[in-house]
Amino acid sequence: MGLDSVSATSGAAGKLIVRADQAAYRSAMQIVVTLDCVDTEAQAAFWLAALAPLDYRRGFHGPPYLSLVAPAPAPTLLLQHVPELKQGKNCMHLDLDFGTADLASEVSRLERLGAAQLSEELSEHGFRWIVVADPEGNEFCVFNPPNSTNVPEIVARSG
Repeated sequence: MGLDSVSATSGAAGKLIVRADQAAYRSAMQIVVTLDCVDTEAQAAFWLAALAPLDYRRGFHGPPYLSLVAPAPAPTLLLQHVPELKQGKNCMHLDLDFGTADLASEVSRLERLGAAQLSEELSEHGFRWIVVADPEGNEFCVFNPPNSTNVPEIVARSG
């Protein structure tokens, strides 16, 4: 698949609207989330245990990279060795729904693996979450989505 199957137009407020052959993208597209790490082995151990319900396993390993892969459609987590720890706030983070409404218990499990809780439970529009950091300080959220009766209300408000 090449760029010939993608078209772009300018929409309202100058936003770029991309139209593509979705079937071709679905069959070829892979999402890889890259996480900078000082100690890729220690981070791999943490994330493999944290994501155990998704059946992640070690994949490609060739310095400076170590990948953690799971059955589709889960994204690949690529750990990339860097010489220094994270400085400042993450510009992007993971939101992880572990399929439980008991966020405190899930965060306690992650803390036993080396994570640190950074916030109390927060909520907005029916979503509930707790901000957590992995052993190297990379933030992520453990969240629980609203029940299905709240979803139409959220969609209606966002439009």
